[in-house]
Amino acid sequence: MITDPFVIKQEDKEIKDRKLKIPYPYHQKGDYWGTEEMEPKNLFSFIESRRISNFIFILFLVFFFILIRIFHLQVVGGEEYRKIAEGNRLRIERIKASRGIIFDRFGKPLLQNIPKFSLNITPGDLPKDKQVKEEMIQRLLATIDPNQVKKIRETIDNLDFQSFQPQSVWRGIDYQQSLLLKIKLADLPGVNLEIEGQRQYLGNAALSHLLGYLGKINKEELSKMPGYLLNDYLGRAGLEMLYEKYLKGIDGAKRIEVNPLGKEERVVGQQSPRVGSHLILSLDLELQQKLRQALEKQIRLNGGRAGVGIALDPGSGEVLAMVSLPTFDNNKFIQGLSQKEYQELENDSHQPLFFRAIAGTYPTGSAIKPIIAAAGLQEGLINSQTTILSTGGIKIGGWFFPDWKEGGHGITNLVKALAESVNTFFYCLGGGCSQLNGLGIEKIISYLKLFGLGQKTGIDLPDEKAGIVPSPDWKETTKGEEWYIGDTYHLAIGQGDILVTPLQVANYTAAIANGGKLFQPKIVKEILTDGQEKIIEPTILRSNFIKPEYLNLVKQGLRAAVTQGSARRLINLSQPVAGKTGTAQLDKGRPHAWFTGFAPFDQPKIVLTILIENGGEGSVAAVPAAEEVFRWYFENR
Repeated sequence: MITDPFVIKQEDKEIKDRKLKIPYPYHQKGDYWGTEEMEPKNLFSFIESRRISNFIFILFLVFFFILIRIFHLQVVGGEEYRKIAEGNRLRIERIKASRGIIFDRFGKPLLQNIPKFSLNITPGDLPKDKQVKEEMIQRLLATIDPNQVKKIRETIDNLDFQSFQPQSVWRGIDYQQSLLLKIKLADLPGVNLEIEGQRQYLGNAALSHLLGYLGKINKEELSKMPGYLLNDYLGRAGLEMLYEKYLKGIDGAKRIEVNPLGKEERVVGQQSPRVGSHLILSLDLELQQKLRQALEKQIRLNGGRAGVGIALDPGSGEVLAMVSLPTFDNNKFIQGLSQKEYQELENDSHQPLFFRAIAGTYPTGSAIKPIIAAAGLQEGLINSQTTILSTGGIKIGGWFFPDWKEGGHGITNLVKALAESVNTFFYCLGGGCSQLNGLGIEKIISYLKLFGLGQKTGIDLPDEKAGIVPSPDWKETTKGEEWYIGDTYHLAIGQGDILVTPLQVANYTAAIANGGKLFQPKIVKEILTDGQEKIIEPTILRSNFIKPEYLNLVKQGLRAAVTQGSARRLINLSQPVAGKTGTAQLDKGRPHAWFTGFAPFDQPKIVLTILIENGGEGSVAAVPAAEEVFRWYFENR
C-alpha cells in the first residue's frame, strides 16, 4: 500500500496546533529546567530585547571609560596638562645681553655692536607633515638673498626639529631687507626676525689677532657651558676668547603669549638683561696702526715673508702695541665663513691666522747677547775693563767658530762687543777660550730662564708658546744626540736649537731697560662692570737677579750700538735710543732680521721689538721699521 506523503496526518496537525513549549533557562525549578510557554512572536521580541541590553551595556562602558579619562585629565594629571596647554600659549623668550665693548688706553672703541636683524627658526613650530614643511622651507628660501641660500639650507637641514629653542639661520640682515622679509614671512609658522647686536671690528685688521673673533657655539660646548643656548656666539680667539665670561653679560627674559603660528602676541612679564663688562686696554690704537704700516713697508722692501712688531711699557709690562703679519679680517667671521673660505685661510702658506707675536718661535741671533753679557757680569767673569782680542773667530780643539767680520774686530771690551755684535767675545764668555773662562752650558741655561726664556710670559692672551732653551738632557730626549761643545758656543750667540717668541725678546729687553724687573706682560688695564672699576695691577715675575750697575753697563753697550754700531740709523732721532740688532741664520733660506731696543735711554718709556721673517740682516730690514715707529712716537706721545 502506497502512502501519500502529502496527506496531512492527525498527529502533524496536532503538533501544528498545539502551543510550543521552549526551555527557559532563567527559571530553574527543582532539579530540572522549567519551561515557559512562548508564542513564536515572543521569541523574536526576546532576541531584540537582548540586543538592546547589550547596546546599552556597551554604551555604559564607553561613558564609564570617558568619565575615567576625564577624571585622570582633570584631577590626576590636571596640573601637568595645564602646564602643557599654558606652554603652547605662553613661552619664556630670552633677551640677549649686549656684549661688552673693548677700548684702547685713551678710550677709543676698538669695536662696536651694530643693531642687525637675524632670521630665526623655532624648529618645533614648523609643520609636522614633511611635505608641508618642505614646501614652507622652499617658500622661505625664495625670499632671501640667492647668495645665502645654500648656507641657509644646510643650516636648516641640521636643525633639531624637536626643539622649541629659536635658532639663527641668517644673521646680519639690514633694515631694508628685514622689512621685506617681515611682510613675506608673516604667515610662516616658526619663522621670526630678531634684532641683535652684531660685532663690528674697527681696527682695519690691525687688531685681528689681539681681539680675536666670535663663532657659534657647538653642541659639545653647549653641554659644558651653562647659561648658553644653541643660538649663542662666543669668543674663538684673542681677548674675545680669554675674557668671554666678562664680555658676555647676563641675559634677561620675557614671558610672551604666542599665536598658533608661534608669533609673539604680547609680553606678560620681563626681566632686563645685564650688559657685559667693558675692557680698557693698555693698547695705543694709533701706535698699533703706525707699527703695522712700518712693518708692512719693510716686509715688502726686503722680500720678507712675515713680521712681528711689539711695543711695551718697560715700567709696567703693559702692551702698547702688538702686530702680527700677515693678518686677517675678523669681521668676516661675524657673517660666518663657509667651510671652503675657512679652509682657504687655514691652508694659506703665509698663515694669516697664526699669531706670531706670542706663538711664533724663532732663533734669536745676536739679540740674545745682552743676556749673556749680564750673566757674565753677574758671575764675575768680566767687568767693564775686560778685553778680548778678536781676530775673526776662535779655534777650540778641531773646531773653528767664526766671527761675522772677516779679520775680526780687534781689542774688544763689553761695550764694543754689544755695539758691534762681536761673536768672538761671546764665544769666549759663553763656552770659554784661552783668554777667558766661560759660563758653561748650565749657567747659560740658568740665566736664559731668569730672563724668561723657555717659559710662557703669562700674557693675558690665549695660545702663547714657551719656546725652547736647549740643554744636554733636552737634546738627548728630543734628538737622541749627545751635547757637543759646539752647541754651547752656538747658544752663546743665539744660534742652534734655541727658539723664542718675539714677546719674550721684548719682555727681557724691558727688564734690562727698567733696571732688572721682569714683568708679566698684560694688555687689559681695567674691567668695568656695572660702573664698578677693576684695575689690573702690574705683576713682577722676578727682580734683583742682576745687579743694577751690571745692567747699566749692558745698557751702555746697547746705546753704543746706536751711536757707533749696527743700529747707527737711529742716532738722529729726537730722543736717545738704545738697542740691539740680530741676524738669525737658518739652515735654509734668508735669515730672520731682529731689532730690540728702548727709548729714551735715560728714562725708558717704550720698548720696541721688530722681527721680519727671512728679512735678511737686522740692521737693514728691522732697524728702518724701528726708526719710523720711534720717530712717530717721539712726535706724538
